Amino acid sequence: MFSSRDAYESDFCPVREELLGEMYRASESGLPKLVESVAPEARARLALFCYRRSHLHSLAVAIAATCTERELIESGGRVGSTLYALSRESTAKASPSLSGSRKPITLSTKPLSVLAPLEDELDDDLVEAVPA
Repeated sequence: MFSSRDAYESDFCPVREELLGEMYRASESGLPKLVESVAPEARARLALFCYRRSHLHSLAVAIAATCTERELIESGGRVGSTLYALSRESTAKASPSLSGSRKPITLSTKPLSVLAPLEDELDDDLVEAVPA
């Protein structure tokens, strides 16, 4: 039986790296055209490939939305089934853009606290114990 690490290391991208890069950088409106250029069997494998990489998770869900449940399950078993369910949940909701799904960064509005300076006071006993 293969470990998940073995499966991850032997995993390969079913499309050219250039096409994957284009999909990653594509706008929400441009992504469907790129996904359509991939054969349905390869599309399911691509969705699973992306799903195994956290930075491509939203891309995986978008690609999986174009696949059938059967295609995803045949390519990925239980993970394919989970990805199918995720893709259908996200299409039911208002889907944010790929880059817009990140939480915004907030900065503190409080003033920085000022710490009292540390004073180095040597212990008299230690000064006498250290030879000069």
